[in-house]
Amino acid sequence: MDTRFTASQTVEMVVSDQPVPIQHYLRQPQRLVKALAASSQIEQLGEELFRLKMRPLSFMMLSIQPTVDLRVWAEPDGTVNLRSIACEIRGVEYINQRFSLNLIGKLQSFQVKGTTQLKGKADLEVRVEMPPPLMFTPKPLLETTGNGLLKSVLVTVKQRLMHHLLADYYKWAVSETEPVAAATLLSPNSPMA
Repeated sequence: MDTRFTASQTVEMVVSDQPVPIQHYLRQPQRLVKALAASSQIEQLGEELFRLKMRPLSFMMLSIQPTVDLRVWAEPDGTVNLRSIACEIRGVEYINQRFSLNLIGKLQSFQVKGTTQLKGKADLEVRVEMPPPLMFTPKPLLETTGNGLLKSVLVTVKQRLMHHLLADYYKWAVSETEPVAAATLLSPNSPMA
């Protein structure tokens, strides 16, 4: 019998105005993926496909390491979508054969009273058939522990996103405007030329 675990997490961030709007930055999903996890945990499989090797997790008496394949794509308005398309559990083959993971996320920008804000939501669901040693554990205890584990994973991702995404955007916006500024200074019509 499958046990189902779920967790959701929302994020809201105020974005300081930059010369290049954040919607342009968000059209590059690979930048968002790099904000979610360390580069050593990410492998790009295709233009919109990424493999995320999560750190080992402890659940009850088990140690598992999920590897999740994600499709991450941007819509023309800069909304970024994320969806899991495959998952492998390393460490316990019994669970790997009886495990499913569904992750859906969205991040979009809004104008609110003259400020730019990012709002996002991630929903994570895991279904797993418990291995024999855990089959007799009370279901409420399993669900509480599993839901707590999923929530902690999403909170960690949220903290990374909030710290790294804006820092990377600000750095990217400056790098995008520097060549334009240098070209303007060097143009024949420039007062400095």
